[in-house]
Amino acid sequence: MFELFADEMYAVCLYYSNEQSEAEDTLHEGFIKVFQNLKGFQGKGSLKGWIRRIMINTALEKFRKKSPLYVLDDEYHDEVEDLGKESIISNISADDLIGLIQSLTPQYRAVFNLYALEGFSHKEIAQKLNISEGTSKSNLARARTILQKKVKEHFHVSSKKIHG
Repeated sequence: MFELFADEMYAVCLYYSNEQSEAEDTLHEGFIKVFQNLKGFQGKGSLKGWIRRIMINTALEKFRKKSPLYVLDDEYHDEVEDLGKESIISNISADDLIGLIQSLTPQYRAVFNLYALEGFSHKEIAQKLNISEGTSKSNLARARTILQKKVKEHFHVSSKKIHG
């Protein structure tokens, strides 16, 4: 089972980690929980989805232990120019994008991942992270602003390398 799902679950763990070693720890802890709770899998939904939820919850537990999740900065309304989807897609690799997401603070990264990648509502995120819905919304808005700036910087650096 580990060999079947490890690569994909490692990618999930990377979304919530600062570095590879942390993602590996989360992956191992998550699979320990999977094996300990395998009897609890009732066949409702896919096994992969069940394992993914365990990985996400394991990563979130680590976040809650390390630092409280809160709004870091309420002044997030900086305007960022729209780069256009085509230019971003053609000039940024998946690894670079994961790296940009990993560079977010744990607070912003957790909310961004749960909302943008996992599809949770702000109400669900608030319950999972023990924060208010307003904090979830603020952290998401700030994370998006930061990521837009980082993508813009990456885009300009990539353009200079290509044209310079």
